[in-house]
Amino acid sequence: MQIINLIATGGTIEKMYSEQSGVVLNSARKIGRYLELLRLPDCEVRVLSLLNKDSLEMTPEDRARLVSEMSRLLPEGHPIVITHGTDTMVETGLYIQKAFPALAVPVVLTGAMTPLGFEGSDGLQNLTESLLAARLLGPGVFVVMHGQVFSADRVRKDRELATFVRTDRA
Repeated sequence: MQIINLIATGGTIEKMYSEQSGVVLNSARKIGRYLELLRLPDCEVRVLSLLNKDSLEMTPEDRARLVSEMSRLLPEGHPIVITHGTDTMVETGLYIQKAFPALAVPVVLTGAMTPLGFEGSDGLQNLTESLLAARLLGPGVFVVMHGQVFSADRVRKDRELATFVRTDRA
């Protein structure tokens, strides 16, 4: 049985509409409910709910906390998937690369442009693809979105296209 550690940090993928305030915000966890919809007969996904905030609100302390949790999990030798807001996903990926220059497993960051459960959401697709990518990729830090895999140091969010694109930056 393959084990994947999933660290949830919030972001659009987990946002919900608040009828009281009329805004979309990070208020409750949704990842577990969506994992239950997937058929993963030979895979155990262990969810660690670390944060639940928009990535624009992530602080250096939040990223340090993420790296600290990863330090605890990495010796297990299981791939890690991190759900994260798309606005600063690349920044966090680079932070992780710097913190762990010699990873032995893949670390995959993913998120959504539209929250899980909203019409047209890309969240379930990205979550599913990230779980598969974590099983197939070699060691490193990756961003998996919209059917594509990018090295964290060669990707950027393209707001105009509402997706991620490869860059030459290294």
